[in-house]
Amino acid sequence: MMGEFPNIKKPTLLLDKTKCLANIKRMASKAKKHHLQFRPHFKTHQSLEIGRWFKDFGVDKIAVSSLSMANYFSKEWNDITVAFPTNILEIDTINSLASNITLNLTVENTESVEYLKKHLTHKVNLFIQIDVGYGRTGIDPSNTTYTNDILHVIDDSKMMEFVGFLYHAGHTYSCRSKDCIENIHHHGLKVINELKNQYLKSYPNLIVSLGDTPSCSISEDFQSIDEIRPGNFVFYDLMQHQIGSNAIEDIAVAMACPIVAKHKDRSEIVIYGGGIHFSKDRIIENGTTIYGKVVEKTASGWGKVVKDTYLKRVSQEHGIVKVPSEDFDHYAIGDYLLILPVHSCMTVDVMTNYLTLEGQEISTLNSL
Repeated sequence: MMGEFPNIKKPTLLLDKTKCLANIKRMASKAKKHHLQFRPHFKTHQSLEIGRWFKDFGVDKIAVSSLSMANYFSKEWNDITVAFPTNILEIDTINSLASNITLNLTVENTESVEYLKKHLTHKVNLFIQIDVGYGRTGIDPSNTTYTNDILHVIDDSKMMEFVGFLYHAGHTYSCRSKDCIENIHHHGLKVINELKNQYLKSYPNLIVSLGDTPSCSISEDFQSIDEIRPGNFVFYDLMQHQIGSNAIEDIAVAMACPIVAKHKDRSEIVIYGGGIHFSKDRIIENGTTIYGKVVEKTASGWGKVVKDTYLKRVSQEHGIVKVPSEDFDHYAIGDYLLILPVHSCMTVDVMTNYLTLEGQEISTLNSL
């Protein structure tokens, strides 16, 4: 039970396991419904313990965002995709991992595959990353000449095998409606389907892997997609809610932050909880900058968002919470607030561990 946690003395990341499991079940069911390989991205939770919860839903393949993360999860997972452009400076780690697990790397340039060709000691699978409009990384899908150059190097090596195309429609994060998400998603489907059809004859087993949480959460159209690898869905957050991916009730993590000072003249509360706890990711609502929203404490965890009560500013350790004047006296120094994070991935990364509502402490990669 939640109600009150007497042992909370500093910023603490609380995890509602029930909500988390419901999020996993929902996405696993969607993948099964659409005959998709479900390869969840573990960069959000970064925890072996939470990773085990996925196994109950039939998950046996995962994605990560770094080789160090792959190394951490390789203790319990033997098919891992590093969904980030290959860093050839970590070739020793690549070879070590490839000797023990099925390692799938992501590439988007000839320099990387040429280097891998010369220095790999164990076989790896390669995804070619495609840019469908996000503009962060990946090859322009129309540039098949360059894609062919990369494939030529891969095919010329016994240590590399091309397995398909990987993309992340990250520009869905600029959306503020489900229609916007669907429009971006369907554009990506059109682009990737045309590319897939060009290469299926030469590579009949190639797959297409899609990665953004908004598309995977909202859409029911996955034509030409073989695999989904969303990550943020496991917890969701205020940013995903603003985008249109989830309901507030789906958010599975909240920060517990002690109240350390009050300023009635400006209706602000100072909490122990700043940028090194939440990160400095923020959303804008009606011109107001928000770093987190206060939610009601309940016997089973947390409930509704408290109206007009939000984290308005963060520095390193400090957080400034705006409170309606009529509610100001409801809060006392020595109490703590529960605050939904803007970006759960970043909050987990800086906090390094969780406390479940049942009182279980769960560590992450960064707590080692």
